[in-house]
Parts: sequence; C-alpha cells; structure tokens
Amino acid sequence: MDYIDTLMRRNVEFAGNGFNPGLRMMPTSRSLIIGCLDPRVDPVDIFKLAPGEVGIFRNVGGRVNPAVFETLRILRTVALAAGGDIGPDWNLVVLHHTDCGIKRCYCHEPQILAHHMGVTLAELDSLEINDPYKAVALDVAALRSSADVFGGYTISGLVYDVATGKVEIVVPPSRVTEAATPHHSP
Repeated sequence: MDYIDTLMRRNVEFAGNGFNPGLRMMPTSRSLIIGCLDPRVDPVDIFKLAPGEVGIFRNVGGRVNPAVFETLRILRTVALAAGGDIGPDWNLVVLHHTDCGIKRCYCHEPQILAHHMGVTLAELDSLEINDPYKAVALDVAALRSSADVFGGYTISGLVYDVATGKVEIVVPPSRVTEAATPHHSP
C-alpha cells in the first residue's frame, strides 16, 4: 500500500467519525499563526489546537516573506466579501523554532533563500537566518511596520525548542494600532 492509500483510508475514518460540518471559514479564536513546515513544529500539536480554532500559514522557516503579506491581503478580501473583517482584536503569532532546516539552505543555496525571502543576496545576512530568537523579532517588526497588517492585530513572536517541546515568548503580544500602521485597501 502506498502512502496515498493510507491517506485515503484515514480520510474515510475522519469523514465517518471526526468531520464537523459546522466549522466556520474564519478561526474561532480570531488568531493566525505563521510557522515553519517542519513536521516537528506543528502548531496543532504543540498548542493542542481544536479544529477551526486557528488559521495557520506554514512556509520554510516560518518566516514573514512576500507570500505572507500577499496571503494577509487575500484573507482580508475573503473576510470582507463574506461580510466580516480581519484585524480588530485578532492575534497574529509568529512561531520560529530551534534547529530549523532554513539554516542549511542558507549555507548551501543562499540564492534560493534570498528569493523566498524577497531580498537580494546581499540583504540575506541581515535576516538573522541562523538565530531564531533574533529572526522572530525581525519578522514581528516587519509585520508591525507593514501596510498589509491593518486594523489592530495583536502581534507576538514565539520560539519553540525542538529539544524540550517548550515555547518561549520572545516578543510579547502588542497591539498594532491604525495610527501606527497605514490602512491598506483590499
């Protein structure tokens, strides 16, 4: 049996025993997490999240890159079209982790990583790729200063230690105000 067969069998079990047709499109906690693709750092597992509780973006390194900003704009458009909004009283959590594979890309294929991050090769060093604690602070600062992060998000930065399973708050939650962040029209 190949892996797709395993997935299909699991889906049949889910559809019969775990499916909840009442889940809403927007997360019940009004929260979004930006995290890494690394399977050791699944926010659903490490925070014991319930289905539909949080929206999760995952990319290499869990970094705030041009695709994250584009996704935030698209999500706001989707929410507005559905008669709601994203922003006021929402949480935006940046989750980095120790022993991240992004460091290997930085060493072996920096031009690919520069493209992923939307910077030049010369600017890549300033992104603190080798230090998740400094990198999460940079990413939170990028979100707080962006016109794509509108309407009062509370933004925080966390680092998960893959050796202990513990999460540390590196950048405490702080609300972005409309005055501090220019409004971006969808």
